[in-house]
Amino acid sequence: MADRARAFCIEELPAHLILEILTSGRLSAVDLACLETTCRMFGGSLGILPHKFRSMGECAAFHLCEAHSIFSSLPSNACKNLLDRCNWNWKKVLRFLQCVEQSSNSIESSAGKMQVATGRYHTLLIHDSSVYSCGSSLCGVLGHGQSTTQCTAFSRISFPSLSHVIHISASHNHAAFVTQSGEVFTCGDNSSFCCGHGEVRPAIFRPTQVQALKGIPCKQVATGLSFTVFLTLEDQVYTCGSNTHGQLGHGDTIDRPTPRKIEQFEGLGHVVQIAAGANYTFAVTNDGTIHSFGSCTNFCLGHGDQHDELAPRAIQSFKRRNIHILRVSAGDEHSVALDSSGFVYTWGRGYCGALGHGDENDKTSPELLSSLKGHLAVQVCARKRKTFVLTDEGSVFAFGWMGFGSLGFSDRGSSDKVMKPRMLDNLRSHYVSQISTGLYHTVGVTNRGFVFGFGDNERAQLGHEQIRGCLKPTEIVVQRTVDDIPIAAQSG
Repeated sequence: MADRARAFCIEELPAHLILEILTSGRLSAVDLACLETTCRMFGGSLGILPHKFRSMGECAAFHLCEAHSIFSSLPSNACKNLLDRCNWNWKKVLRFLQCVEQSSNSIESSAGKMQVATGRYHTLLIHDSSVYSCGSSLCGVLGHGQSTTQCTAFSRISFPSLSHVIHISASHNHAAFVTQSGEVFTCGDNSSFCCGHGEVRPAIFRPTQVQALKGIPCKQVATGLSFTVFLTLEDQVYTCGSNTHGQLGHGDTIDRPTPRKIEQFEGLGHVVQIAAGANYTFAVTNDGTIHSFGSCTNFCLGHGDQHDELAPRAIQSFKRRNIHILRVSAGDEHSVALDSSGFVYTWGRGYCGALGHGDENDKTSPELLSSLKGHLAVQVCARKRKTFVLTDEGSVFAFGWMGFGSLGFSDRGSSDKVMKPRMLDNLRSHYVSQISTGLYHTVGVTNRGFVFGFGDNERAQLGHEQIRGCLKPTEIVVQRTVDDIPIAAQSG
């Protein structure tokens, strides 16, 4: 019995077992780097690894990359380009993959899983599977019931059916939530049927399950202006709401009061990400293709013209150049995409420098943002005439219209233009893992779980009761609760 209780050193374990533990999928690139720097064992090869790996941490990172859904879908040339960009450092490649994956879903922070989504005058936040909201509750978009018109601080949406939320989306006047079991809930203005509940009351004040998707589990949702896009676990795309410009992708301009599947995606590959703009939609497939449809008034579809598309159409500009796209963001008048090498592309209206090329010229098709070529981007975010780019080092770059301070540069006026990407120095001491920008406000989350907001707070969309606006990033206190009882008064 004494022998069975004896403490042992991890170095006594067989090397192959240690490697299996490291590649179990529970560790991040940062974890592997920490192990290497704090334990000689993980920093060496132990004489058993192939010569191409200088450490057990590197070998573990290689195996985790090989098993990662993004990396495994990349063609060989894209894999090599990414490795070259990362100087053949597998831990850096792994960090890139993990950051990109989390950027469109929940991030793993020190305070638990988190995701932020900003709407017109409101903000949603996932904090450990619970959802908090603040700002204006026009048409019930905050989900707190008909009696709530505004929340001056982040308040937990207390609704029994809405539990274990894994994904959220906020638009102008409606919101959507996806639970761990794949159920979808919506609330807000339903006058255009965008909430997917059929021809019912025009405002829905509490998160209500979309019955048409019952038995069809989802993993992502994207809310546009008066329409909604759903991505199922089987990589199928459903849409509902206003269809004036064909943004629902069904080949016509007929509104849909309940979600309907876009049949054209059958055979086009697996859809891995969706994005909804003002009146247009993007769907990215696992072969790196962006399919766009809807309004092209602002050149946002990326096809080089201004013709509306009633059904999904691949952006050929990327395909001709063998550019593998991982993520895309749909702004009000412009678009931005991220490729598998961490490069950024913009197109659409160039108002106020929102495209980042140093001018206000429009781009009818995607153009590489050359000023960011020296940085490995992991998230792109576009909204009202402004753009944000996050890098693998946790830095934030912003450009476009300051819009009441929503770019976060305290040395610039609230209506200034920033024509080229500029690093947000006020957040330099933090590792920002995710960012979302609304009409006139922006909110970011760090890897330690701190929440920062800046821009307009006239309707309390930043969760600050005493101030009307922030020209620089200011921490937002999130009052976490369990069974509606406050348990902490900090975000990190």
